[in-house]
Amino acid sequence: MADDGTPEAVADATASFREDHDDGEGVLETVLTVDADHETWTFDDVPFDSGTFGELVSRGIVTKADGEYRVASRRGVRAGLEGKPVPKRESKSTAGISSPIAFDGRAAAGLIGALALVVAMRTTAFRSVFRGDYVVSPANDPYYYRYWMEELVSRSDGVTDPAVVANLPERAAERRPMSHATNWFVAELLGGDQWATEIVAAWLPVVAAVLLGVVVYWLAIVVTDDVRVGIASVAILALTPVHAVYTGVGFLEHRPHQYFWLGLTLLALAWLAVDLRKRCERSRMAETAIRGHLRSPWTWTSTAVLGIALGVSPHTWGGSILLLAPVAAYFGLKVAIDVRAGLSPARANLPVLVGLGIGGALCTSLHVGLGWHQTFTPLVSLLVVGGAVVVTGFGWVWRRLERPIWELLGLEIVVVGLGLVGLWYVQPAVWMRIQTRIGNLFFRDGVAESTSLFALENAVVFGPLAQFGLGFYLAVLVLCWSSWIAARRYEPGWLLLSVYAVFWLAMATLQGRFAAQLAIPLSILGGLGLVWLLAWLDLATAPEVIRGRAKRGQEDGTSTDRAVVDGGDRSPSIRVPRNPKVFVAVVWILLLICGMSLFFVPTMQSQAAHTETQFDAAMAIDEHATTTDREHPENYVLSWWGDNRMYNYFVSGESDSYVFAENQFGEFRSGDDPDGWYEFFEEHDVGYVVMSDVDGQVPDSSTQERLHSELGSGDDGEKSPSHYQAIYVSDDVTAFAVVPGATIETTGEPGTVVTATTETTVSGETVRYERSEFVDEDGSVEITVPYANEYTVDDQSVDISPAAVEHGETVTLERA
Repeated sequence: MADDGTPEAVADATASFREDHDDGEGVLETVLTVDADHETWTFDDVPFDSGTFGELVSRGIVTKADGEYRVASRRGVRAGLEGKPVPKRESKSTAGISSPIAFDGRAAAGLIGALALVVAMRTTAFRSVFRGDYVVSPANDPYYYRYWMEELVSRSDGVTDPAVVANLPERAAERRPMSHATNWFVAELLGGDQWATEIVAAWLPVVAAVLLGVVVYWLAIVVTDDVRVGIASVAILALTPVHAVYTGVGFLEHRPHQYFWLGLTLLALAWLAVDLRKRCERSRMAETAIRGHLRSPWTWTSTAVLGIALGVSPHTWGGSILLLAPVAAYFGLKVAIDVRAGLSPARANLPVLVGLGIGGALCTSLHVGLGWHQTFTPLVSLLVVGGAVVVTGFGWVWRRLERPIWELLGLEIVVVGLGLVGLWYVQPAVWMRIQTRIGNLFFRDGVAESTSLFALENAVVFGPLAQFGLGFYLAVLVLCWSSWIAARRYEPGWLLLSVYAVFWLAMATLQGRFAAQLAIPLSILGGLGLVWLLAWLDLATAPEVIRGRAKRGQEDGTSTDRAVVDGGDRSPSIRVPRNPKVFVAVVWILLLICGMSLFFVPTMQSQAAHTETQFDAAMAIDEHATTTDREHPENYVLSWWGDNRMYNYFVSGESDSYVFAENQFGEFRSGDDPDGWYEFFEEHDVGYVVMSDVDGQVPDSSTQERLHSELGSGDDGEKSPSHYQAIYVSDDVTAFAVVPGATIETTGEPGTVVTATTETTVSGETVRYERSEFVDEDGSVEITVPYANEYTVDDQSVDISPAAVEHGETVTLERA
């Protein structure tokens, strides 16, 4: 009998029971299965007679708990079944998170399935990206990153050439240097040729999304102790439309890099927070728990990861200082709850302080040593480090004085204000630069992603539905719960997720561009909410974090925590319901919560993708430029700014900037004299213009109407433009080459009108061109035309060659 209830005694009793009964192994496996699905259970839950059940109780294999039953030691039963010694566990005073990550076979299969869903949801636009031999990235900005990746590859001598990242051009170095350097490095690893750059452009965002999925799974396990929540979190991230768009196939940008480092920062902070909390929970002496935390090698591994993530991530993005704001907010609140819990804020947060220091040093070293980013980025990083040290000192004083926590929080706010005032006073230039960046981020009009997540035009509620799915509101409910328990109990892990979620929710409320950052912490909250909802409907076992640690019994002299990461053996695993009705109910609930995203993800990705006609127009322009020997800069394409980089990438490869198009195209499009722009275009090397059905009303007889709708034919009685040669025509996109035009010189009766007409075929459509001019008093007339073709001038004809059109030659027509 297992009178003492130790795992060793239970193992002996299990081995004896198995030998005494022919079906002993099956009975014990059944008991383990029932025990894994229930916190406690009754005799009615097991499928054998009272005699067998009574023997299990009498041998000490099953014991009473809260008026019901549970297995006395799952480790003991498992060891007895396998005939192996009982595995040792950490002592109560030192146990924390024993390993970074662990899962059983079913959990691994579930994770693989969730990651496959990540890939599937990020490749719904596969056909629009892979078009023949070309990789056509969606949206506009990816072509900026493709430009710099190819530029750096062309400058380097291979992956071992450090001079490339040490001598980035100013435009690349001052905004997103780490993103450019990473793209270059991966492309060089793959061979450094055109194939490699296209592979990176197409698949690096998807790979980054998969890596983030692993980080999210790990983060969810660390915080919730439940593999089901981990897999649900990855699935929700996979089905988040806004995140799927920004990490979809072909969407090479700073965002995939930024999201990965943001996730890694969260994971490192969460591991440090939860490991300390677990040790405090299992130890009567706070200093003993902290000592064990500081002696753990995984603590310092996490610290190093945190330092690298905080040092690198500010260099991935122009708005990098925003990545440091939630870290600072979390640290300030973490010090406060440490003081409230009676912990030394200095010792409890030493790893985080070291991580912040490593991050600040690395960020500054990259700026000083490689010239990356501008001065405000490392300066803000170092200010966060200094502020953390000051706040820690205040926490130490408050703990000694036993002052109220709200006073400490108020003082922290004052410290932040004084830091900003000091920055403005000591470094006014840096302060002005920060204001400029804030203005660029928050006050730029005309960009879809600048719209609030809760925009009135989307009736407030439909914005989150479109960008997150129905799980958004489930996650917000869990966010309220996590914020509440973080305020009431010592729960630094939930505090971390709450701070990050609230911060990025506030940012997304201002501008929807920050919704994908919000998706990372919200996916864990949503994953927990999904499992919680299934448990509330009695379709699954409730997660431990919901049931509460106070209801956990004591097993083997330690907590009955079911966390896989704790090395525990009561962790809920992934199980397919055996009851068909339960299985169907679970499927319907999952479809209800996540099913909308199955429609929103492809829709949003198709909206970001370039249409077939846009790509065909780019190919037509490229072919014309090749035929006429136009090279950069003479082959610049002017278009709506949102497509401008795409056109110029495929025509000349020069897709660094769209500023010229942003400044000029709107005025050109809405004006009424396209020929009046010719000299300006000639001066600024504009070789092509693309008109399309872009947003915004234009007046009648505008350039948009005359070129896009009338194809420059002058059908409405307007004089046909003489410098715009249609080279691609479709219902929604038209492309024109800007040409000097050939001048037909002839004679006629003074005061009469001479008309030159022709018909040509463009993109399979017939384009009729007609231009008329008055005969001068001396009887001469000149008609400038943009097409190389045969023209009819009154009752005579004249041939215009391509060279005449391209070089502005004069062709004389002798009148009969």
